Amino acid sequence: MSRLRKTYDRSRVPLYIQVSSVIRQRIESDQWSFGQKIPTLVELEKEFQVARVTVRQAIEILREEGLLHCQQGRGTFVADKTLIRHWVKLATDWNVLVASIKENVLKRIPVSNPPALPVLSEGEGKLAPGYLFLRSLQFKNDKPYGLVNVHLANHIYQRDPEAFMEHPALSVLVELNNIGVQHAHQTVVIGSANLEQADLLKIALGAPTAECRCVVIDDAGVAIYIADIIYRSDAIKLHIDLFASSRPPAASGPAKKDGAHPLDKRVGGPRLRQLSS
Repeated sequence: MSRLRKTYDRSRVPLYIQVSSVIRQRIESDQWSFGQKIPTLVELEKEFQVARVTVRQAIEILREEGLLHCQQGRGTFVADKTLIRHWVKLATDWNVLVASIKENVLKRIPVSNPPALPVLSEGEGKLAPGYLFLRSLQFKNDKPYGLVNVHLANHIYQRDPEAFMEHPALSVLVELNNIGVQHAHQTVVIGSANLEQADLLKIALGAPTAECRCVVIDDAGVAIYIADIIYRSDAIKLHIDLFASSRPPAASGPAKKDGAHPLDKRVGGPRLRQLSS
């Protein structure tokens, strides 16, 4: 058995998905440049050591993604204008995170039986008396890229219910006055799409995802905002400035009209400057 066949056998992913992934990587790494004619089905069948139908299925996936286009009688070519992938930069800094979500386009999803309380892990603070559960889809160019589940403390939601329903919850939270924050963090793990996530995000069942959890804890130690976000893996990238902690902190954004900066620990007190990961 060849090394390629052994590689196929180690994965439960269908062969045509594995082949399409290799071809996609060649396009994204510019190994196959825009407008270039790719090898024929016969050549790809021989290279990948799979059946002709498998190659056809792989090509069709990439054609539907807009990465390839077929010209009858001429062959298959890399699209001149391919979709920009990995355009969502996962934030490792508080200010970057807040700025990145302000213009998000979202669609609220009704939930018939919402979970009453979030499940908190060690270091995520203590529970508020009650929470509102919000679910939404985030869109870019009319295509869903993120599924957001948020538990928002009731006393925070009551500060501006209309704004919380119309805009990303965290962007509204940071604009509220007199919200004392003790800590905030975001964690990211690699997962795979379950049936509901695959259906909402329009991806294959089991497709790779980035699972982000963001928690904001107030100065009383209460978790006032808990978000679990599922991103399509083809939309996100993580960039970390490894020297960020050794630089002096940069000045934060402008103060609010009343002189209090969003999310000051206390009025006139130190500001929350970084979202640790």
